[in-house]
Amino acid sequence: MDIAEHIKYLTLEGQLLADAAEQAGPDAEVPTCPGWHVRDLLRHTGMVHRWATAFVAEGHTAFRAGAGEPDLDGEPLLAWFREGHGALVTALTEAPGTLECWTFLPAPSPLAFWARRQVHETTVHRVDAESALGLVAGRSPLDARLAADGVDELLCGFHAREKSRVRTDRPGTLRVRATDTGDVWTVRLSTEAPRTTRDAEGPADCELSGPAEALHLTLWNRIRPGSPAVALTGDERLVRLWRETSAVTW
Repeated sequence: MDIAEHIKYLTLEGQLLADAAEQAGPDAEVPTCPGWHVRDLLRHTGMVHRWATAFVAEGHTAFRAGAGEPDLDGEPLLAWFREGHGALVTALTEAPGTLECWTFLPAPSPLAFWARRQVHETTVHRVDAESALGLVAGRSPLDARLAADGVDELLCGFHAREKSRVRTDRPGTLRVRATDTGDVWTVRLSTEAPRTTRDAEGPADCELSGPAEALHLTLWNRIRPGSPAVALTGDERLVRLWRETSAVTW
């Protein structure tokens, strides 16, 4: 996917997140993020949006911490979220292709990195916001190509880093197969950081297969493996390992 597509979906996903949060109200619990209420979701995602905007708009070439979450609630919090989301979309849209700034995952360019990272950040939390409305079966659809791109970022980006906690003393191979887009990933798990290749070479101890959207939500731990949309075959231990250790944190 290209930068323009990522920005297009970032615009949509942020609007859907805000709309769901407004419907649910700040006190609503977020089932996909145990312990969180909608206000926590808005504060976190809004803070991330502003943090990312600073790199894109100001061109910081070294890491800078965010400004933190605001002490806002209710309508002021929702307005703050919408404003920050809009500023992020504007910054990405207006940034030059030659933008130089700090990033933390491999990408064709810093601009490509931030557009991709923020659309997937926002998409996952849009799902969280809709879960506060009880929209498990009726959540907003996610484009299959965008979902596959999100799986790729998670497997080949986040969990290719040394800080990944997905490790095991009993090595195994997990295959992830998107039945609608044709994408396949092979994830080799061991005592070291996972190694993922975009292929179906060699035997796999366990396989997750299903539509890209369902795989995306499964690997981000928003729905459980073995849900009706995702077929699980082979050694379930590897899927349990993923669920227990793959959470991405600051």
